[in-house]
Amino acid sequence: MPRETALVSTALVSTPTLAPPPPDTEDLRALALRHGLSVSGARPSLPEYTRQLWSRRHFITAFATARLTAQYSQARLGQLWQVMTPLLNAAVYYFIFGVLMNTREGVPDFVPFLVTGVFIWTFTASSITAGTRAISGNIGLVRALHFPRASLPVSLALQQLQQLAFSLCALVIILFCFGVAPGWSWLLAVPALFLQFLFNTGVSLVLARLAARTPDIAQLMPFVLRTWMYVSGVMWSVEHVLAKNHLPHALLLALECNPAAVYIDLVRFALIDSFTSAQLPPHVWAVAAGWALVAAVGGFIWFWKAEETYGRG
Repeated sequence: MPRETALVSTALVSTPTLAPPPPDTEDLRALALRHGLSVSGARPSLPEYTRQLWSRRHFITAFATARLTAQYSQARLGQLWQVMTPLLNAAVYYFIFGVLMNTREGVPDFVPFLVTGVFIWTFTASSITAGTRAISGNIGLVRALHFPRASLPVSLALQQLQQLAFSLCALVIILFCFGVAPGWSWLLAVPALFLQFLFNTGVSLVLARLAARTPDIAQLMPFVLRTWMYVSGVMWSVEHVLAKNHLPHALLLALECNPAAVYIDLVRFALIDSFTSAQLPPHVWAVAAGWALVAAVGGFIWFWKAEETYGRG
């Protein structure tokens, strides 16, 4: 074989075969639709998403109970910390604010007043803190399984509601020790706590979405919650501050309508005889229901809109 013929043959053999051009994206989409295929993890409609969430209600309850049981499993005192933690917080606040700063002056039944405020505030603060880590703290579960992601912040809020049930048992004992007798008004605590649960869940849904994209929010929340606690009348009486009338009207209105303060005051009104309706802001039940409705519905829709982005990136 002549040398030139061999070189040509070698060149033909070594020349790579060109791949066919990729199919057009629109062609692939049309092909998928024609065969009934859909995008994996696509966001369902809002009614369908709600139905899916309701169908996972047993998982939500079981997940909340399992996390509550495991929360103090490594501690020697175990589940006693569910009651001891808010009690120790109340003792510290009593010493600092009640004794050193004398905020108990003019507040009858100050210890029940303080302990009720601490327990109810802890319910909101713990729910929001858990909500900021609902997605990022369960990223393995989010990426491994297909389920409505709202199940996570909802179950964490439910966990804090279960935690509150233990705290309320201790609260009832404290009320008895300080001479507060049970009455029919105690039943008002049930709708107040239900509205607070809806509010906590809605805020948790909002922060779960924000923290899923910006994890730094979880680091910022302790400072936000601490500031919120100090302006919510947990350790002092909002009524006494409002009575001084030296604050701007907008600030007075903000203190009155502060959702944390509203729910705390409603439970105090239900449980403590000396906390009367005169100490409640006007239209308090309407304000409480409004905050719960706006937070729960708005937070749920806000979270649903980003459903297909969780666990990606």
